[in-house]
Amino acid sequence: MKKLFKGLLIVISFILLIAICYISYLFLDYKRLPDNLALEVVNQTKLATPESKNHYQVTSFNIGYAAYPDDYSFFIDGGKYSRAYDKQTVLNNLDGIISNLKALDSDIIMLQEVDTKGHRSKNVQEVDYLATNLNQYHYVFGQNYDSSYLFYPITQPIGAATSGLLSLSKYPIEKSTRYTLPIETDINKFFDLDRAFTVSETTLDGHPLTFINVHLSAFTKDKNILENQIKRLSSFMTQAYKDGNSVIVAGDFNHDMLGNSPEVFNTDRLVRTWTHPFPEDLLPEHFSIPKGNLASDKVPSVRSNGEPYEPGKSFVSIVDGFIVSDDIVVEDLSVHNIDFKYSDHQPITLTFNISK
Repeated sequence: MKKLFKGLLIVISFILLIAICYISYLFLDYKRLPDNLALEVVNQTKLATPESKNHYQVTSFNIGYAAYPDDYSFFIDGGKYSRAYDKQTVLNNLDGIISNLKALDSDIIMLQEVDTKGHRSKNVQEVDYLATNLNQYHYVFGQNYDSSYLFYPITQPIGAATSGLLSLSKYPIEKSTRYTLPIETDINKFFDLDRAFTVSETTLDGHPLTFINVHLSAFTKDKNILENQIKRLSSFMTQAYKDGNSVIVAGDFNHDMLGNSPEVFNTDRLVRTWTHPFPEDLLPEHFSIPKGNLASDKVPSVRSNGEPYEPGKSFVSIVDGFIVSDDIVVEDLSVHNIDFKYSDHQPITLTFNISK
């Protein structure tokens, strides 16, 4: 009996030692990039400036690090998997994403969840792959996720990853800066790492434009964090507007951008951490969320990852979209239905002109 007890004590002590070492590793490896970080812009010198035009297009697309085909389910949402099926799946999804972006032919593209490396995306360098295949665009990348090796789920750990925001423009990008967003400071900081947004500047036929790429937190339960993220974002929107620039913010806001998506899509009313109605009262003066005909079109921009996608059955919503200054004249707004073939999100495009 004493030998059994001693053996159990040794096993328990060993497990505790491993746990302590792993937790120490997470804390020692944790880091955030500094605020107000100038980004390296890649302007393609061979590209000619587009001819003058009467309207422009901007597309936003959370590509889900190209790991989510329509039959994929993610473990955090109650599904099966933590990583892409294999490297070829990631490449196939990237090719599908690129094909759709080329067909849209937007003037500006803002992508979220683009991995530079990661076990979850089979270590495909997605920024290079996208930039090479979308070489008619200038581009800039800003990191907003840097994860240590996360050893969960135990059967297939999601591992480590670095990821971020990729912005592409047919018009030369004059400068771009990365700014941090507030996140939780308790243990949850290890699951919501290094949130940030990028602020880029270009000129459309003589009109100065600031375009901001953002991906707000999805799983935080702290309402104050979400509100503070929006307030910090708003301060930069306001400053750009005061400087005389038109402003477009695009991305995955992890809020219901319609405010009544369950009613529009006839889904359950259970409020998830990423489906709260966007608090439009927090938007600064001169800014609004365009909604166009999104409600009547009934094309969702996101699906729940708890199970493979089934049209008419899966939970869907619109959490992707835009915030625009009052000198942006919205001509059209639409989500492009690609049946979630390459991501758990779908691209959304704003067609606009500038009234200044």
